[in-house]
Amino acid sequence: MRSGFMRSQRSIDESGGEIMKRPLVLFLVLSVALIGIASPAAAAGNPPSYMVLKGGLFSPSKDFDIGATHFELDDGFVAEIAVGHYIVPFFAAELGVGYFESKASPAVPPGEAKFKVVPVTLTGKVLLPFGPIEPYGEFGIGGYITKAEVSGTIGNFTGSTKGVFGLHAGGGVNFNITPSVFLGAEGRYIWAKPSFGGQDIKLDGFTVTGNLGFRF
Repeated sequence: MRSGFMRSQRSIDESGGEIMKRPLVLFLVLSVALIGIASPAAAAGNPPSYMVLKGGLFSPSKDFDIGATHFELDDGFVAEIAVGHYIVPFFAAELGVGYFESKASPAVPPGEAKFKVVPVTLTGKVLLPFGPIEPYGEFGIGGYITKAEVSGTIGNFTGSTKGVFGLHAGGGVNFNITPSVFLGAEGRYIWAKPSFGGQDIKLDGFTVTGNLGFRF
C-alpha cells in the first residue's frame, strides 16, 4: 500500500509547478474583479472601503481515509485579513487571504496527518444596517492552497501541495464602535476537496471568528 501511495506522491510532486500557478492566477482574477467593482462605486461617492482582521476556530465536519486507515480531523485555528468595499449601503464585495490548519491521527496504526491551508477568497455580503448594528449574510468562492504532511506506518510524505476551488457561505454581525472602527463576529461553512495520492480529502467545516475592522 505504501509503495502505491509513494508512486502517487511522486506524480503529485512532478505536477507541483503547474498546480502552484493556479492559485496565483486565481488571486489576480479576484483582485481585478474587486478593483473593477470598487472603482465605479468610489467615483459615485458610495460608502467607504474597509479592512478587517479575523481570528478564531476551524472545526472540520468530515473524516477521511488514506488507504485502509481512517482519520478523524481535529479542530484547528483560522486567521484572515480581508479588504472590501460597499458597492451600495446594503451590499459589499470582499477579497480575503487567510490560513487555517487541522491535524488528524488514526487509532491504528500510529501516524499523523496535518493539513495547512491558505484560502484566497472573494465574498459577496448582503447587509442590513440598523444604526450601530450591521448583520449580514455572505456567499463566495475561493482557491484553497493545501499542504499535506502525513507520517507513520501508513507512509511518509511532506511538501505535497494542491490547489483547488471551493465555496463558502455564512453570516455575521458588525458592531460600529465609531464610524471608522467596528468589531464583529462571523460564522462560515467551507466546502473544499483537494486530492492527495489519489485520495480525496474533504476539508469541509465551520470557521467561527472574532473580527476587528477599519473603514477608510
